[in-house]
Amino acid sequence: MAPRVVSVEADGGSRGNPGPAGYGAVVRDPETGEVLAERSESLGTATNNVAEYQGLIAGLTAAAELGAAEVDVRMDSKLVVEQMCGRWQIKHPGLRPLAAQAAALVGRFAAVRFSWIPREQNRHADALANAAMDAATGRPTTPAATGRPATAVATGEPTATGSDPATAPASWEPRPSFTATRLILVRHGETAYTEQRRYSGRGDVPLSERGRAQARATAARVAELAPSVAAVLSSPLSRCTATAASIAGALGDVPVRTEDDLIECDFGQWEGRTFAEVREQWPGQMDAWLASPRIAPPGGESFTHVAERAHRVIAGLLTAYPGETVVVVSHVSPIKLVLRDALAAGDGFLHRLFLDAAGISVLDMWPDGGVAVRTVNDTAHLSTID
Repeated sequence: MAPRVVSVEADGGSRGNPGPAGYGAVVRDPETGEVLAERSESLGTATNNVAEYQGLIAGLTAAAELGAAEVDVRMDSKLVVEQMCGRWQIKHPGLRPLAAQAAALVGRFAAVRFSWIPREQNRHADALANAAMDAATGRPTTPAATGRPATAVATGEPTATGSDPATAPASWEPRPSFTATRLILVRHGETAYTEQRRYSGRGDVPLSERGRAQARATAARVAELAPSVAAVLSSPLSRCTATAASIAGALGDVPVRTEDDLIECDFGQWEGRTFAEVREQWPGQMDAWLASPRIAPPGGESFTHVAERAHRVIAGLLTAYPGETVVVVSHVSPIKLVLRDALAAGDGFLHRLFLDAAGISVLDMWPDGGVAVRTVNDTAHLSTID
């Protein structure tokens, strides 16, 4: 019997765009990683995007056949994810029937969540899709262990799939035909809870005097890094808006826009408590929370849900500010989750990376899914603060 919640990883591509095409889909138990079902098929001649949608449809169909109630769909196709979430229009008439078919399948579940993942995290579905394309072209089947580059791109541009992996461009290298959107991720300055190492989630704890000094130093550093900034976004909590206001002032009074999805994780009953206090009072819940991002603190919110919020913000920024620089002022959890996925890291990353108050992280994101993480938790600008 399938678990109530399953994950679907799907991919598709073509050699030539259009050309010999195929898709692959994998259904997993998200807790154990066990593969519950695999689907792959050659499609004859089709485009990358058609193949990607067919992979999604196959994965959702398999999840429904298993009796799952909720599905987490993970794809490296920005186009499919954004269109299924309703954030991008479906302009190509050939994709509309496929999107409608996928939407009808989505309606069969209690909940379906879509998220974009880096190509490196979609290897299994990619290998199935490549094997299907090999079958379509009459070539020897590509072994699943090769981890060939994923074929799906949001732009509809031809990809490196089918070329020699040794000469195909790495996913993190700058694309000459695209300009990256640069994200400057800033954790807010210090508060009383920060200094005391207490869980600080939805409570509106203001900056301390030291935190305000950190905000000013961070503002000066951001102005050095990016003299021209298109927007400053902030969590609605005052420790972030105050930090963002300092940054915006240093940039020439760039308007600050608050974004509810950038708010910190809701720690529920753990709010305001130290790790030691939580460990003593909720030992079992703490162990479960540390073991899985799907587990929420009592009365709180899971990291999986925080990641969904953070991804919505990032996707919107890439659409609204292509090729520009954007400053995002948020909290530990949303920033860690963005960095986790940008670095293609596992869930253990969330409890191993330390982000200082007023630390700065910088990453570049390309329209075809490429990511370059340039800085993580830069605090050199804080060295002069007592």
